[in-house]
Amino acid sequence: MPPELSLDRTAVAAVVKKVVVAESRLSLPPENIADEEPLVGPLLQVNSLGFVGMLVRIEDELDVTLPDDLFVGRSFRTVADLVDVVTAAEVTQ
Repeated sequence: MPPELSLDRTAVAAVVKKVVVAESRLSLPPENIADEEPLVGPLLQVNSLGFVGMLVRIEDELDVTLPDDLFVGRSFRTVADLVDVVTAAEVTQ
């Protein structure tokens, strides 16, 4: 993908953390969420249905497409796992 269409990891992480905080109904700044924070743990509580909704919001906010094959063979345990898959996506034209 051309450089102008690549996703900046820092920008992606900021959006992912904002969406994860909203999904977990937390009242704390997204920047307080560590990359290695578990998606299901004492702080974040992301269930499978919430995960799908988060993906839709992330696609909309970053103007990306997250094709199904991008998820094959991946597991999502931490915020960083989600950031990794989003940064591998293509920017929608």
